[in-house]
Amino acid sequence: MTTTPAPADIAFSLLREGRFGDAENVMAREVQTVTDKHGYGSPEWASAQCDLGNVLLNADQLARAIECFRQAASVTPVDQESRKDQLTYRLNVAMALRMAGRLEEAEEQLRQGVQERLAFYGREHAGYAFGLEPLASLLLERGDVGGARQVVEETVAIFWNNGHERVASALALRAAVVQAGGTGEPLFIGLEQLPDQVVEQIGRVVTQMPVAGAAARKELLTTVAAVLEQRLGADHQGTINALSALANLGRDIGDQAGRVEAIERVLASYERQGRTEEALMAELGLAMARDDAGDTGGSLRAYASAFERSQVIGRPEVISQVLRNWGLALREAGQAGPAEERLTQALEQARRGADHDTVGRAGVALGLFLQHEGRLGEARAILEEGLAVMDPVHPDALVGRSHLSAVRDGRTCGCGDMPSTIAEAFREFVITRLPSDLLDRLEVEIVDNDFKIDVHLLREPAEAEIGRLNEVFATAQAEFRHRITDRR
Repeated sequence: MTTTPAPADIAFSLLREGRFGDAENVMAREVQTVTDKHGYGSPEWASAQCDLGNVLLNADQLARAIECFRQAASVTPVDQESRKDQLTYRLNVAMALRMAGRLEEAEEQLRQGVQERLAFYGREHAGYAFGLEPLASLLLERGDVGGARQVVEETVAIFWNNGHERVASALALRAAVVQAGGTGEPLFIGLEQLPDQVVEQIGRVVTQMPVAGAAARKELLTTVAAVLEQRLGADHQGTINALSALANLGRDIGDQAGRVEAIERVLASYERQGRTEEALMAELGLAMARDDAGDTGGSLRAYASAFERSQVIGRPEVISQVLRNWGLALREAGQAGPAEERLTQALEQARRGADHDTVGRAGVALGLFLQHEGRLGEARAILEEGLAVMDPVHPDALVGRSHLSAVRDGRTCGCGDMPSTIAEAFREFVITRLPSDLLDRLEVEIVDNDFKIDVHLLREPAEAEIGRLNEVFATAQAEFRHRITDRR
């Protein structure tokens, strides 16, 4: 029997596709539906407000998400279940406040939540520890290491005594607190008493945990990678994930030697396991890492090896990606002839596949190369072809549009005005989604990192068209706002 997905599930599916405005519209309509059916301030209304808050949170609209969570938490519980829901809503308020950098307010909410959980669950219950753990994390972030240590030890004890799987995240947090204390104590305790899957989960939490200070984070990741390798083995995915996190950290802090070493270990593991596609991705990462480390020759050798792997896999989209990256690296190395050959091959391979964005990205890469070589006519044709099939919100599409503007102006270097390019892409995004006889003129500018919009209509819109107008503009605002943020 087929079931209809819940509105929240639909909204998060849209978020995964990058359709932020559409996701928000789905949940806004659900809130109205629930309000009409159950009433404003009902437990069902609070639940819908929380779902809307989660969508807004994932669309980086923190202020609105906080208000939704506050609204949900303000609803008076009517039974035990709605009381538990209220505790969750308050935790969400604190989480969103923390993400917004409002740490003092977040701590107030967490402390209130801890007291409410203590009264509801009792001191030995895991439900109480669920409130303690984020409080310990926030205290660590605020520099209160002593307070964080006291709270996290209580958290670990409760989860441990209850045999709760959340002990993994509590032990990971404890490791970060102990490290911050600088006492020299072992970061991890009691791991020999835990099953492998819990140890693996500790590693997963550590790799995702924000830790202040590059040296501290490197020490923590290095330690957990060694622990996982000793306990689970060098080829276990948990060990590989920890090494990948070390590589990413090396990129972020400029530790290119550490980054290269970590990726080489990951690549060796994938090769031992015969995991060809994962080895290919690792080798592409190794090529970029070697290039950033100044080893141009080693980088180009890695690209050549990755190309051989891609041919074994045989999918045009994969081959195109490798050739495009290889061509870009050759261009940076000053090898224009081989670069053009690889970029041309990348576009040819992309055309053999079924993914439009792959065609567009390969076209943009080749178009930019041709522009810089002074071959503006060829560049224009290639860029126009690629942009015609790409999602207009894709970052490469925006770069391609900007360079196409420069090509049309007869310039071989640089790109056009990126804010104007984003504004024009916004305008086209809206126009193509509305009835052709509705808009007279649409003017879009970026002012103070936000969109200034001036809409002129040809006629009075019908009621349904008003709703469509609002949805389209909300979607455009949500999706393109991320592009403004990304370029800063």
